[in-house]
Amino acid sequence: MTKRDVFEYALVRVVPRMERGECFNAGVIVYCRARSYVAARTHLDEAKLLALDPKADVPGVRAALRAVEGVCSGGERAGQAAGDDAGRRFRWLIAPRSTVVQPGPVHTGLTADPEGEVDRLLDLLVR
Repeated sequence: MTKRDVFEYALVRVVPRMERGECFNAGVIVYCRARSYVAARTHLDEAKLLALDPKADVPGVRAALRAVEGVCSGGERAGQAAGDDAGRRFRWLIAPRSTVVQPGPVHTGLTADPEGEVDRLLDLLVR
């Protein structure tokens, strides 16, 4: 039997107009402590964004989603979080925010393949 490890994940949501409270999923962040793994994948449905807010800053939302992926990847793309370990970067990303791009609640599961889990969850919950 393949060894499975606990992982945590959070959806990345876009809330174009906070006063309306409408949101949609635009990405997923996966963290597996046992493997020191953290990654994010995003997918912006531009038509959905513009349906909720025709004046939305599409390039700004795309930049915010790329920043989430960058923090996960570490290195220069992570900015101030570059020196942080995977767990600390995950915790920073899931902290509540009142911005257009926000994390959802954290969920857990078991996986033998955290990298595959990111893609699976993106297909299942975002696309």
